[in-house]
Amino acid sequence: MTPGVRSVVRGLGLPILASLFAIVIGAIVVAAIGFNPITVYGSLLSGAFGNLFSIGATLSGAVPLILIGLGIAIAFKAGVFNIGAEGQYWVGAIASVWVSYHFTGLPGWLHIILALVAGMLAGAVWGGVIPGLAKAYVGAHEVITTMMMSYIGILLAQYMIEEPNAPMRQPGYIPESPMIPNNVQLPFLPMKAFVQSQLSIGIFIALIAAVVVWLLLQKTTFGFQIRTVGYNQRAAKYAGVHVAWYTILALGMSGLFAGLAGGVQMLGVAHQLNDSFASQYGYTAIVVALLARNNPFGCIIAGIFFAALSTGGQTMQQFSGVPASLTDVLTGLVVFFVAAEQLIPEIRAWFRRNKDRRRIAGVQEGGKTA
Repeated sequence: MTPGVRSVVRGLGLPILASLFAIVIGAIVVAAIGFNPITVYGSLLSGAFGNLFSIGATLSGAVPLILIGLGIAIAFKAGVFNIGAEGQYWVGAIASVWVSYHFTGLPGWLHIILALVAGMLAGAVWGGVIPGLAKAYVGAHEVITTMMMSYIGILLAQYMIEEPNAPMRQPGYIPESPMIPNNVQLPFLPMKAFVQSQLSIGIFIALIAAVVVWLLLQKTTFGFQIRTVGYNQRAAKYAGVHVAWYTILALGMSGLFAGLAGGVQMLGVAHQLNDSFASQYGYTAIVVALLARNNPFGCIIAGIFFAALSTGGQTMQQFSGVPASLTDVLTGLVVFFVAAEQLIPEIRAWFRRNKDRRRIAGVQEGGKTA
């Protein structure tokens, strides 16, 4: 086995083991509360992949998780933690929707591109300017600043439509923005089941984005410097890398993909900004990046996995009687086992030290006896 293949296998091994352990312990929990684990997991799988509609719903739910997960993975690669992707997602959604129902004279394809670019720029500014500058030049911890900016972004989205005279609210009793014109909406995949499940060409945008991020991180000088900053900032600075600049860029690019997710979701699924600000995509995507170990292609698999838990959880509750919150338990277990990777070397070192200590003690005891 070549070193490259060995590295890939090792990289995939932990997420797979973490997921399997989580599923096994989840089955034990299910059995302990009096349900049949086979029935429960069967209904979970059926709800997520049982037919074309279920597959479409799962893939549709995976799109924002993949896109935001890619952005968070970039930040993690640079050694910074973007906890505010949820707010960046909603700021991107605001910008994309606003551009979508303005500039009505543009051709549809150009209008779509403009709307998505607006969402990307809004998310990048929200993630990179205040959190990035504060981290790079003042030393403010990005966990705090991105989280604070996230709350502001969510509240800003609410303000834009909830008040009677809100800037983006259309007339009526329901707090929502004007509908995005048909020619600016992302087309659904051409199958009835996929149309019903709202699976749009956004899935291809997510897949292309994963390839772009992989190429960016692995095949460009920019990606090398991002990874260098993440490995060791002092060494990066000694090598001539502008650490502050790349810290800002990493957080900005992380917000860019969160904003793109907001734009794709608005143009492909919601078609307007409405009073549904509890998507939790930004928080779940953190787990997606962790499970993927910041690998762009791993983000695709992890995004589908967590989307399947969400989609299948509803069917699981309906047919097996197990609360859908079991999927939250599985998510938490996955996080725990992924985080436990850091404990494995410590445990191995502890056993090795004990073994060496016993061996030395045995040698010394044998010498005294002689």
